[in-house]
Amino acid sequence: MEAFVISVIIVAVILVLFLFFNFIPVGLWISASAAGVRVSIFTLIGMRLRRVNPSRIILPLIKATKAGLDVNVNQLEAHLLAGGNVDRVVNALIAAFRAELNLQFVRAAAIDLAGRDVLEAVKMSVNPKVIETPNISAVAKDGIELLVKARVTVRANIDRLIGGAGESTIIARVGEGIVTTVGSSVSHKDVLENPDSISQTVLNKGLDSGTAFEILSIDIADVDVGRNIGAQLQTLQAEADKNIAQARAEERRAMAVAKEQEMHALVQEMRAKVVESEAEIPRAMANALNNGNLGAMDFYNMQNLISDSKMRDSIAQINKPVASEDKKTK
Repeated sequence: MEAFVISVIIVAVILVLFLFFNFIPVGLWISASAAGVRVSIFTLIGMRLRRVNPSRIILPLIKATKAGLDVNVNQLEAHLLAGGNVDRVVNALIAAFRAELNLQFVRAAAIDLAGRDVLEAVKMSVNPKVIETPNISAVAKDGIELLVKARVTVRANIDRLIGGAGESTIIARVGEGIVTTVGSSVSHKDVLENPDSISQTVLNKGLDSGTAFEILSIDIADVDVGRNIGAQLQTLQAEADKNIAQARAEERRAMAVAKEQEMHALVQEMRAKVVESEAEIPRAMANALNNGNLGAMDFYNMQNLISDSKMRDSIAQINKPVASEDKKTK
């Protein structure tokens, strides 16, 4: 019985010690004390109560202290509770301190919480990055298209990382500058002879304002001759002018056809009226004879005049081609 009680006590003591050392990171406290980091055991217990993993605070703190940085537990824990990456911020501070960059913890934590990689930004400040633009199409004044590819060397501007524009803005602004510079050239040959004029003009425009980068240089990597845009535009304009002229000609033809049909209808109407009037002549003559307004001799003389007129018309129709043949023989 006594042996059973002793074994139970031993198991209970072991369990208590296990829970104690599992809840209280004594090993982490010993490591911090050995590294010269002053942190109390109660601070570690408080982290456990706040559901903060002490190793994610103490290990970066040891690293920062060994590097000579002035940071404390409260700063690191507050940044971790805000959702930041403590280890990345400490690494960025160490890299900036070694490179003699003026980067404070508050600025580094703000950059990290803003969603930017602060360590990558510090590396880019020390080792500039080259951004290669795609082929940018620009047309000179002579209508020749040039395909320009540029390499932009940039360095991260830590002071403008928060709220500054990214790489896409740099590429867009460089492309705009290239299009403007080539477009102001009289001939594409001038650009091919002096491609550095593009980089100088674009670099002097201050394209890095409002961005998270500082442009160090703009180098023209390649310039290719593309299409003859001017000739294509002239061809399209000529085709459009031809279509307009054809449409106007078709409009005039349609108007002429409509006018001809209108004249034909008018002639037919006039002929119908003449026929109608001629049909009234015998009736009018008959009424005149019945009323005594026209005598038999008057009617006879009128018929003679009509016959004489028809005879003269026939003679004129017969003599007309003869006269034309006489003119030809003469």
